[in-house]
Amino acid sequence: MYLQSLLQQLSGIRVLVIGDLMLDHYIWGDVHRISPEAPVPVVQVSNDSFTAGGAANVALNLTNLGVTTTVMGYCANDDAGQKLQQILGDSDVTVINPAEQAKVATIIKTRVIVRSQQLCRIDREVGREQYRIDNTPGFEAMLENAMANVDAVILSDYAKGVVNQPLVDCLLQTAKKFPELLVAIDPKPARRLSFTGAGLLTPNRSEALELAGIGTLQPDEDYPLAEICSRIHEIYNPKLLIVTLGAEGMAICNKGKVVEHLPTEAQQVFDVSGAGDTVIATLTAALAAGAYPSQAARLANAAAGCVVAHMGTAPVTLEELHTWLERSSGVVL
Repeated sequence: MYLQSLLQQLSGIRVLVIGDLMLDHYIWGDVHRISPEAPVPVVQVSNDSFTAGGAANVALNLTNLGVTTTVMGYCANDDAGQKLQQILGDSDVTVINPAEQAKVATIIKTRVIVRSQQLCRIDREVGREQYRIDNTPGFEAMLENAMANVDAVILSDYAKGVVNQPLVDCLLQTAKKFPELLVAIDPKPARRLSFTGAGLLTPNRSEALELAGIGTLQPDEDYPLAEICSRIHEIYNPKLLIVTLGAEGMAICNKGKVVEHLPTEAQQVFDVSGAGDTVIATLTAALAAGAYPSQAARLANAAAGCVVAHMGTAPVTLEELHTWLERSSGVVL
């Protein structure tokens, strides 16, 4: 199957994303002097921009690939929440907001960018318990109804509070009613949630170490990919494990064994923000369309190569990915 052909098949896929919704705010400017008040640079702002972050960015990646997309998470009816819902609505993403009586503000990540370098990041958020949606009355029925109308579910965990053990348990239990449904999880392992038996796990290099219970490596230690794959399979038993390794590409693992290691497709890397969102979105959509793991991984690898060449959180676009694949001479899988 050609990757171009696979890409065309994604338009028939429906995906539900559940996770932490955020508004990404960028302040763009330049620095010409140091403040007389403190030894810090004075940023002369040229413009502000806003885009979807966290699980909302996963949703944008999906809809940009032609996938019919719904996203569920916490979003207040404040200025940031309205901006975020407009961004998603403009891209034809359906938003399910169980916490209609939201009591705390929508999460905002503000990044100050000077000459293509991130100067600092400002996070506006509160404690995790404030962002829960699983304790909303009628949540289980709402979740089942949403899952009944899709081909795959992505759990996008940024450890902000939407994804917790009760929600994971409810999701996996409900998924048993839909045997053909693919459940994909992008984990944040610090909280040691249990999600045994998921269809797809997509940790990055450091997250995979934590999931495997290995911890931090010494600078001179090789990355123990085979051991990591074996341990994660033993603990979590995912049907498919794909570890993203940054500059070292992507590893496909099945039944505790590394079956393929793909080199990175990135030619230039300006910003890795959101690359993991692009990977899980593309992988999930491709697998739901019937692709083999190696085919889905190659498409996701190419999509990640596109987005890291941009400054700031930027979802992949269909046109850019088509162009990328054309330059790659239409590799046959």
